[in-house]
Amino acid sequence: MSKSVKEQMQEMKEESLSCEDCEKLVRTRTQVVFGAGNPESSLVFVGEAPGENEDIQGKPFVGRAGQLLDEILKETGLLRDEIWITNIVKCRPTKLNESTGRLSNRAPLVGEIKNCQKWLEPELSLIDPTVIVCLGGPASSAIIHKGFKMTQERGQWFTDTIYAPFVIAAYHPAYVLRMHGASFDKSRQLLVDDIAAAKQKAIDEKGQPKMTLF
Repeated sequence: MSKSVKEQMQEMKEESLSCEDCEKLVRTRTQVVFGAGNPESSLVFVGEAPGENEDIQGKPFVGRAGQLLDEILKETGLLRDEIWITNIVKCRPTKLNESTGRLSNRAPLVGEIKNCQKWLEPELSLIDPTVIVCLGGPASSAIIHKGFKMTQERGQWFTDTIYAPFVIAAYHPAYVLRMHGASFDKSRQLLVDDIAAAKQKAIDEKGQPKMTLF
């Protein structure tokens, strides 16, 4: 009997937990943070990398950015259990904050992103989503095309990637949280709009009523 998608994904996750391809990340991580949610969903969200809270809890998007994402998912009629959420890098990239003596987040290095493709590509291939939402520039550059320009290209549909028939880029919730006042309101609304558009695209392409989308 062939294994289910959920069983195959669980095996992939368990295998990833012992990955030691990135020496810097292995030294400072608490654990590998694999994707989570419904591996049979037609809608997938891909972010940049785990932060401190994700590194501690072992789940993607559970810090402040994750809380904002949860709010917006709820506004657009989505639940985490209905979708799949992951990152292009599965371990928290860190640097030493000399003023505090503590580790702080940093952007993943090119080599780290490349090394983690061995997990991201089969992960997305197994799910075979209809729609991918890239959260932030690094994910967009990895999934859509190199040198992605978020301010110019977010909210557009890309149909020529190898990962899904339809891919859209949206602001990362962490970016939205760095905004204030009217800028926060505007960027948050754009994130809402892009996620709503992604949900609708998945519905339209599946050709089924909303209640049976996921």
